[in-house]
Amino acid sequence: MANVREVQAPLRARYKADPSTAVVIDRARSAVHELADPFHAAVVPQGSSEALVVAIHRGHGGPHDAATPGDVLCAALACCHELTIRMVANMMGLELTLLEVEVEGDIDLRGSLGVPAVPVGFLRMRTHTRVGVRNGGQSEIDKLMAVSQQCCVVGKTLSAGVIIEHELAT
Repeated sequence: MANVREVQAPLRARYKADPSTAVVIDRARSAVHELADPFHAAVVPQGSSEALVVAIHRGHGGPHDAATPGDVLCAALACCHELTIRMVANMMGLELTLLEVEVEGDIDLRGSLGVPAVPVGFLRMRTHTRVGVRNGGQSEIDKLMAVSQQCCVVGKTLSAGVIIEHELAT
């Protein structure tokens, strides 16, 4: 099994010596998809060669026959939360016996349909996590969860908000 602490040690040293090397750019791009279809699109996350087809939610009149952008956002939080727990457990020397993460997000769809005074976006999100460890008790699990929540990039970004810059090219 990989040792996260050993793998990250040279990275920590490099980022300490030159903080500018710690700033990376994650990407996703739209993929060619039928432009006449207003209910579907496709995206390709960086590092993948597979396009992910997404659909409009049935609450917006779409078919909801694929993941919606909201589902993808929940998935991003779920996988970031799980991977962070895995890495922190490794660094703490904890052997995971169980790890399940489920994410739910509440949205009032009226906002994105243009109803005045109704906010657009998620109202709240919840993670439901089940964790078991072979070599620790509840105090180690509590510490694992606290550290993981502080280090989860997607979770911290969502809870703090982020500036989005839009650029248009025609």
